[in-house]
Amino acid sequence: MSLTDAELKQHIHAERERLADLLAGLPDPAWDTPSLCAGWRVREVVAHVTAPFRTSLPRLVAGLVAARFSFDRYADRAAREDAARMPAAELLACLRANITNEWRPPGGGLAGALSHDTIHGLDMTEPLGLPSPPPERVALVLASADKRSLAYFGVDLAGRQLRGADADIRLGEGEPVELPVKDILLVVTGRRPLG
Repeated sequence: MSLTDAELKQHIHAERERLADLLAGLPDPAWDTPSLCAGWRVREVVAHVTAPFRTSLPRLVAGLVAARFSFDRYADRAAREDAARMPAAELLACLRANITNEWRPPGGGLAGALSHDTIHGLDMTEPLGLPSPPPERVALVLASADKRSLAYFGVDLAGRQLRGADADIRLGEGEPVELPVKDILLVVTGRRPLG
């Protein structure tokens, strides 16, 4: 499932626009709904997703130093601080203003940017009962996953092969387990246990 950079960018832009449109319809209390990211509400997830668009290199470096060079600790602190100081409307405006932003995670490229937006999008839409991204977009994220990226989430498929019920995706080896690709992504990123 190889796409050109232009095609990947179209998916990134479409996912950000989809999320901005869904978030625009949320009543204020929904921004405080717990997300699938442990300890974060929807507002912290939006703060995290938009952080690369708002964070200067000096602020990033200072934050990493303060977090003793743990990116996860830095990201958690930054999301909580930004969510506390920025109202929902400002977070949403930042997301909408950066739909075509060229940000790419270090070492992740365009596939990493699509993964970041899609995974964190599910972190918000699943608890809110909002629509998921199209299966083909989720399949692109899964197709770009490698052993290193899967190991980051600490998920062991233990002799099972996850097969997409709605897209041609197979992860792991062993006994086949068929799931919608959205659910496969939630499993391999540690958001949902493999029952």
